[in-house]
Amino acid sequence: MTQPSTVPDTPFAPDTPLAPSFWQAFAWWLRLGFISFGGPAGQIAIMHAELVEKRRWISEQRFLHALNYCMVLPGPEAQQLATYIGWLMHRTRGGLAAGILFVLPSLFILIALSWVYMAFGQVPAVAGVLYGIKPAVTAIVAAAAWRIGLRALKNHWLRAIALLAFVAIFAWKLPFPLIVLAAGFLGFVGGCYVPQHFALGGAHGSRAASTAPAVIDDHTPTPAHALFSWPRFVRVLCASLGLWLAAIAALITLFGWDATLTQMAWFFTKAALLTFGGAYAVLPYVYQGAVEHFQWLTALQMVDGLALGETTPGPLIMVVSFVGFVGGWTQAFFGTGSLWLAGAVAAMVVTFFTFLPSFVFIFLGGPFIESTHGNLKFTAPLTGITAAVVGVIVNLAVFFAWHVLWPAGLSGAFEWPALLIGLAAGLAIFRYQQGVIRVVLAAGLAGWLAAWLGALH
Repeated sequence: MTQPSTVPDTPFAPDTPLAPSFWQAFAWWLRLGFISFGGPAGQIAIMHAELVEKRRWISEQRFLHALNYCMVLPGPEAQQLATYIGWLMHRTRGGLAAGILFVLPSLFILIALSWVYMAFGQVPAVAGVLYGIKPAVTAIVAAAAWRIGLRALKNHWLRAIALLAFVAIFAWKLPFPLIVLAAGFLGFVGGCYVPQHFALGGAHGSRAASTAPAVIDDHTPTPAHALFSWPRFVRVLCASLGLWLAAIAALITLFGWDATLTQMAWFFTKAALLTFGGAYAVLPYVYQGAVEHFQWLTALQMVDGLALGETTPGPLIMVVSFVGFVGGWTQAFFGTGSLWLAGAVAAMVVTFFTFLPSFVFIFLGGPFIESTHGNLKFTAPLTGITAAVVGVIVNLAVFFAWHVLWPAGLSGAFEWPALLIGLAAGLAIFRYQQGVIRVVLAAGLAGWLAAWLGALH
């Protein structure tokens, strides 16, 4: 049977919008790549407002069904949601276009900002701006922990898992993958014995569902390309593994297994498979590997990278591109005369290996999700992992605060200007509900003014 190349031609109500062509959708995904600020919550809100309410390309129910699947997966859920919707509308090329355009503008912007940071980061004006942004990022991370905690920690069981996760990573220094596995196991056991405490409650917030018909409506038949079949599953799996193996084999052949680029590819492949809970949850794992083990960058550079990631469009996990750029620059594997080239190549390698699994999860699992719904045995481990993520994010906030307020250690000077900027940023976020971009820009301006007035050390 011939498979349609776009949205199925199903009879709709008279006021149903016309199905977009691939190139119409391509243009919108490109625009989204430049306006997707605000982290996953903001990005999902933008897609909901545009695709569900304004353009009506997909119904509320189908949108949330796709979102729930993406929340189960490791990786950036907003980028995966865009990939899923693009795939559902225009097959594989639609998913590739949506997913790639979601991150491509951010990659180019971050490469440029990373170069400015490495080349001019010690200039007083630039250093002052970064000084102000760091405490604001700390407040943003604390706010993320608070918001996720309010939504996820609905009973004492889940709060206990969050506390255990915090102690495990802060005091016991256990690796993040072990914490994820343990939390998933606790969630599975909890789902068996106290299921009422481990059931997923409610969908991610959105506005009231639109009653107008959509191109892909609640009862629109699943298009032929989105139907599950084992032959297709095997083909996609083999093609995906083949692409990954070809890329890693090329790096080994050109540079060797122990080379920086090859180790980055392997490390960020593992990171991509462990990013349950989004970028904030995986950053401790990236810190353990990139800062402590490989020493590609310093702890303060890691904080600076998150600050830059907060000010650019795209998923926050794009901070790994900054990590790659700084690692490539400091390792200088193309020679001291080609630092920018080493950084740019490393950033692109890291981005490729970080996001490849996200596409694979959508193309492999999308047809299955289109044909079935989850059950408690599937969602209870996710509930446990989500609870642990809250504890991990709290640890991240403590880690950032420690390095921002005592950059030279507890024996060094306490940074009072950083504390004041951080408190002001926290007040703006918690009390006045200001957006991330506005807070970060205001904090950067405050840091610049402090440097100009000579208030910094």
